[in-house]
Amino acid sequence: MWVAFAIVSMLSLGFYDVFKKLALERNNVFWVLFLNTVFCTLFMLPVLVKGFIDGSYSFNNWHNHGLMLVKAAIVTSSWLLGYFAIKNLPLTLQGSINALRPVLVLVGAIIIFDEGSRINALQWIGIALGLVSLAWIGFIGRREGVTLKNSLWLLSGLLSVVLWAASGLYDKWLMSHGFHPLEVEAWYSFYQFVIMLVVVAVVGRRFNSIGHDRFQWRWSILLISVFIAVADLTYFYALSAPEALVSVASMIRRGSALVAFFYGIFVLHERNVRLKIIDQSLLIIGVALMILGSVL
Repeated sequence: MWVAFAIVSMLSLGFYDVFKKLALERNNVFWVLFLNTVFCTLFMLPVLVKGFIDGSYSFNNWHNHGLMLVKAAIVTSSWLLGYFAIKNLPLTLQGSINALRPVLVLVGAIIIFDEGSRINALQWIGIALGLVSLAWIGFIGRREGVTLKNSLWLLSGLLSVVLWAASGLYDKWLMSHGFHPLEVEAWYSFYQFVIMLVVVAVVGRRFNSIGHDRFQWRWSILLISVFIAVADLTYFYALSAPEALVSVASMIRRGSALVAFFYGIFVLHERNVRLKIIDQSLLIIGVALMILGSVL
């Protein structure tokens, strides 16, 4: 069942990336992200209210709230860097950069959770294909003139991926210590809202006044929140299963790049299609092997 949750999370993440691209086109990053945190908090507000009314919530001490504040800080930093990257890079390239996520999670899972001994042969082959796909991304980036030397946005995307991987490992630790997925989603969304409220208060108006894109409301902003909420919740439920492997779940989620890839190719008409098809083919085969290795 945890594999099914991971697949739903994968698809939701793909649509999340597409709607981010639509929402951020000639739009203010800080305000889009702020509204994203507002909507995510509103979606989860019934969970917070229910916990206060019946006293059933587990966040009844400062320690647990501190853990959620750390989670929120990591995710907010990752989102902010990732939003700037996806706004300024080709969608197909940014989607491929996200391939770093499961690779980093894999390394962390082997070191922290000792998952290496629980990964079977099919899953190792899938992971290897993911690594080959990652190397291919660097080649594609050079063909498009995007390298770390000449692109601040590429560096921003890479830093976002590192923080995302840290968040994924942190999620596994939280789930293994008995935190409920709904409560984690609700409280970290609330603390994200608090963090972004401070950020917008400090820099939001300043960024509007010095020539950056002014904020424009679009319905795609709301859909960002819908799909990330679904993606996070299903991922948390996947990780809450005792038999779940965070390295495998993370690699399955990497398939979200397929949704962004098809949108970038067929709607945005981005270039280097053949090279990117090779990368996505490696991705499809790798994810399929990860899923087969998990269910057989």
